[in-house]
Amino acid sequence: MDIDLLSQLNAERAARRAAVLVTDLADGSNTLVKEGKATPGTLGPMVERAFRTGKSAAVEADGRQYFINAHLPPPRLVVIGAVHISQALAPMAKIAGFDLSVIDPRTAFATSERFEGVTLHAQWPEEVLQAHPLDPFTALAAVTHDPKIDDDALKAALDAGCFYVGALGSRKTHAKRVARLSDIGVTDEMIARIASPIGLDIGASSPQEIAVAILAEIISALRKRQVVGS
Repeated sequence: MDIDLLSQLNAERAARRAAVLVTDLADGSNTLVKEGKATPGTLGPMVERAFRTGKSAAVEADGRQYFINAHLPPPRLVVIGAVHISQALAPMAKIAGFDLSVIDPRTAFATSERFEGVTLHAQWPEEVLQAHPLDPFTALAAVTHDPKIDDDALKAALDAGCFYVGALGSRKTHAKRVARLSDIGVTDEMIARIASPIGLDIGASSPQEIAVAILAEIISALRKRQVVGS
């Protein structure tokens, strides 16, 4: 591969931006497609599929053979709240391939004993997210039920374009949340992206079942995300 092309690909990967390397199998030439850049012809939908699924594949388009190599950042899940739901969600998320971290300034909840082997931040979300910024390949789930902890994190997730933003709470609780977010300048369009009540509607009741519903909704959002430029 051309050194300049490799440098461009590595730069995209380092910045946690998606890119697809298209190789013409007839002549070995390579083209780097960054998310947001349109690909002409019948190859376009195949490249878009690679951006959406993260799967590499050999394809045929316009009478030529190509290999599409997808380079998507590893998906991250940031959970606001070291609660029982988070304890159940942590091992499930790891199995599903998510890099997970839990943030909660309440040191009685955010303990290594309760979250063994989990990246844990016993700090306020705004402090942690300043040092570890969110991005479009990150999901955020706010589950503390405490506006002082959840609200700033939700705004940060919406501002960063996270592929999933969810918040625990009833419709009445969410209505109050909407009013608070509006007061700090979050637009109605952005607020509409918040999944609340959080998780797929599977009739979940226990923390473990709620965790399953949340993770399923996150996976669905990741695989159905709007590819930039499509």
